[in-house]
Amino acid sequence: MFKLLLLDLYLMKTKIIILIISCYSISSFAQSKTITASIKVYGNCLMCKNRIETALDHKGIKKAVWDTRTKELLVVYNSSKISELEIHEIIASVGHDTDKVKAKDEVYSSLPFCCLYRDHDHE
Repeated sequence: MFKLLLLDLYLMKTKIIILIISCYSISSFAQSKTITASIKVYGNCLMCKNRIETALDHKGIKKAVWDTRTKELLVVYNSSKISELEIHEIIASVGHDTDKVKAKDEVYSSLPFCCLYRDHDHE
């Protein structure tokens, strides 16, 4: 009888441990990794700001704010849904160079004159 009681306690303890480990694993898996990054993005004006921030209204990006003066983009994103390189590529796809990806010349040249940061001094 005593052996059965010990066996029952052992099995119950094992089940509890398994349950705790399972819950911990599930909660760790469910948690996403939120990253805040600062990215150099070239542009000039409020039209650039609007274009850059609008392009980053994208799945996995929680916040994107570009500073026209410093040319720094503050972006908060979920790294399990989008990578930093993908963010650079999105920005370049609308005509703005970053410190890692250059916009295609044909996209850049289609920007309004005030946004042409490569060709003209706008300071």
